[in-house]
Amino acid sequence: MRECGVTLQSCLAHLIRDVKFLMTLPGKKEQAYGTRLRDALRTLFRVIHQRERMPGEVFQRRLEAARDGVLQAGKPDVPASRHAQAMSRRLQAHGKSSFTFVTTPGVEPTNNLAEQATRFVVIDRHITQGTRSESGQRWCERIWSVMATCTQQGRSVFEYLHAAVKAYFGDGAAPSLLAEG
Repeated sequence: MRECGVTLQSCLAHLIRDVKFLMTLPGKKEQAYGTRLRDALRTLFRVIHQRERMPGEVFQRRLEAARDGVLQAGKPDVPASRHAQAMSRRLQAHGKSSFTFVTTPGVEPTNNLAEQATRFVVIDRHITQGTRSESGQRWCERIWSVMATCTQQGRSVFEYLHAAVKAYFGDGAAPSLLAEG
């Protein structure tokens, strides 16, 4: 994605969950590693909660320093366990994408919006047990995409589908799912 100029924000909530998991492992070294990362994340959140009490440029510098502190906390003395090594590799390879929100205004630190947008897909698959054919999977992918996009844009799914069917039969222009404006 970086090669295509895409800005990526990994879910910070998932990182926090995984750091907390390290602290529950039986090994003292893994627990200490998790605690070190948790403490660095707490420092980051202390800075975030002080946003209103400091000038913008000071806040930005402290926020970036706190982010760098989290990334640095994951480097030294990494235990040999599978989970700790995986966290270290994750921070080295994708650590910056967990903190894109620090340097990019308007980017949320979590993927809650994306998870909420796809929640109905998970429920539908659970209830219907999915499909048994490639064409069924393609149809589900497309209708779910239409439903999520229309919902996100505050548009009626029924009106969009009605216009699409009318256009298919030559009665009007095909509707677009691209956001207007």
